[in-house]
Amino acid sequence: MTAADLSELIRRKRSYLCVGLDTDIRKLPAHLLTEPDPVFAFNRAIIDATAEYAVAYKPNIAFYEAMGPRGWESLQKTLDYIPNDCFTIADAKRGDIGNTSGLYARTFFDPSAAGLNFDAVTVAPYMGHDSVMPFLDYPGKWVILLALTSNSGSADFQRQPVGEQELFEVVMETAQTWATPDQLMFVVGATQADQLSRIREIAPHHFLLVPGVGAQGGSLAEVSRVGLNAGSGLLVNASRSILYASNGIDFAHRAAEEARILQQEMATYL
Repeated sequence: MTAADLSELIRRKRSYLCVGLDTDIRKLPAHLLTEPDPVFAFNRAIIDATAEYAVAYKPNIAFYEAMGPRGWESLQKTLDYIPNDCFTIADAKRGDIGNTSGLYARTFFDPSAAGLNFDAVTVAPYMGHDSVMPFLDYPGKWVILLALTSNSGSADFQRQPVGEQELFEVVMETAQTWATPDQLMFVVGATQADQLSRIREIAPHHFLLVPGVGAQGGSLAEVSRVGLNAGSGLLVNASRSILYASNGIDFAHRAAEEARILQQEMATYL
């Protein structure tokens, strides 16, 4: 999927909502625990409930790895179930020396290997270009590079001064020499909205994946005001506020309501 394709999908659905499938088996509604695969049963219901409002889905790989082989099976079935017109992100935060990164890229991008065929994977940039380039060897696939994250510890390194800049700014400027806006996005936490204007100056044409709206308290209005560009240029992720809007038998209905509220607000900003 190219940037133009993603922009068109956003225009068509009047939404830039990404639903994070951070599915914790310990938080599932009790009635699903008798299912042969409770995690997939939950994800399937969430996807059915939100597909009208979402343009992307982002399974956080840690939640599936924590369950061992069963988790990988749930992840595979979930990815296969996501509608073909939706953008899919493996939130894996990988990044290692070149040959190892090549294997990580194969895991998520080559369906003849692990059986997975995501559109994008999140990548940590701090081992440099040779840890990122293997992910860029797959035509039509995306690297979503961690730039300025929403966690409290992000300032430990990302905000450190490097000359007259901060480290995250150097990362973003350098990474743009590795790939075009058709293959490279940046992760920017919604709780870092005060930095979005600067980020848009550094990367005016790139898509930004913005987590932290909803349960983490980020402002959709502020993110949208500063982050939207001529090609839309935003994917705003919501996870817990949608997934766990209810832990009862009405969980899917409540998830749909939460997704619809976000989509309707997004439509006004578009």
